[in-house]
Amino acid sequence: MKKFNPWMFVALTCLFELLWVYGFNTASKGWQWGLVLAGIGLDFYFLFRACQSLPTGTVYAVFAAVGAAGTVLMDRFLFQEPLSAGQVICMAILVSGVVILKLSDEKPSSGGAL
Repeated sequence: MKKFNPWMFVALTCLFELLWVYGFNTASKGWQWGLVLAGIGLDFYFLFRACQSLPTGTVYAVFAAVGAAGTVLMDRFLFQEPLSAGQVICMAILVSGVVILKLSDEKPSSGGAL
């Protein structure tokens, strides 16, 4: 069996986070809330699996940034909420921070110490 790339677990945890957040806005029946709870359970399972192979700080930063930016965009495009310039700026800062954090996690290619 081929081993999963740990970044696939990060992608799955981000996807399931957005799905259950969407469920918070749309669920009205018991079985729908059951799906939301199942989504939360799967979300945290994938988060746990990602953290087994990748730096937890990086995984959580990606998870939080995708969740925050994705929720704002979901509100705008699915629920017709207004999108402010401040929200766009904050999302850009979040995404920039995650990229910088990921770049800083890279191991040096040479054997020398810093």
